[in-house]
Amino acid sequence: MDISDSIILGVIQGLTEFLPVSSSGHLELGKAILGNHSIPKESLLFTVVLHFATALSTMVVFRKDIWLLLKGILKFEWNDDMQFATKIALSMIPAVIVGLFFEEQLESLFGGNILLVGCMLIITAALLFLADKAKDTHKKVSFKNAFIIGISQAIAMLPGISRSGATISTSVLLGNDKTRAARFSFLMVVPLIFGKIAKDLVSGELTYESSNFTYLSVGFIAAFVAGLFACTWMISLVKKSKLSYFAIYCAIVGVIAISYSIAN
Repeated sequence: MDISDSIILGVIQGLTEFLPVSSSGHLELGKAILGNHSIPKESLLFTVVLHFATALSTMVVFRKDIWLLLKGILKFEWNDDMQFATKIALSMIPAVIVGLFFEEQLESLFGGNILLVGCMLIITAALLFLADKAKDTHKKVSFKNAFIIGISQAIAMLPGISRSGATISTSVLLGNDKTRAARFSFLMVVPLIFGKIAKDLVSGELTYESSNFTYLSVGFIAAFVAGLFACTWMISLVKKSKLSYFAIYCAIVGVIAISYSIAN
């Protein structure tokens, strides 16, 4: 992998993390197109670094919301902010369980399995299409909804299943407001990513070699900058656009990925 590859993959991650088109799936497709056949562990390390960058961009965009949440939590009162934080914690449980007990199996899927990515993109398209048919409401995310949305987030750890697409679609299908669904979707992943980074640092899994540091750093910066743009744009897009456009895109890319995999 060279610097140009790192920039391209960083931009792909930054843009697709917030659009419901599967950032992990696009990263795997990008690696296949660029001819990067890194071993699964190295591939996952690069993916984690890029997700860390977009988590930081999310914190920048939602800095006011996060600050209000922290202030509300520090008051030690069962207020709206404390309840929202509790819902975020509930949503993390399914993904934490998958990450702890199925980490090795999950890592093995990030080795350029384009056929899997294509099939999962088709599933993402179906989810978005169904969500597009749901009526918009002013309903808030409940505690039960938060856990169910968390299950969707855990399933979205598969390459090709869009995390934002799965969580927003699930939330909307449960009858929640689209804008609130998008806000919850973007914020719920932040502590999960930081938790993953902390776990890997403690376990010693995230070890750097001098030959890898440059492309990891360049990819990080590219993902962070692209993430700032995409997150801000997506907030506006969710309010005005339809998920069916993304469903069509995912279906097309999914079919292309499956065809590419069969042909090769």
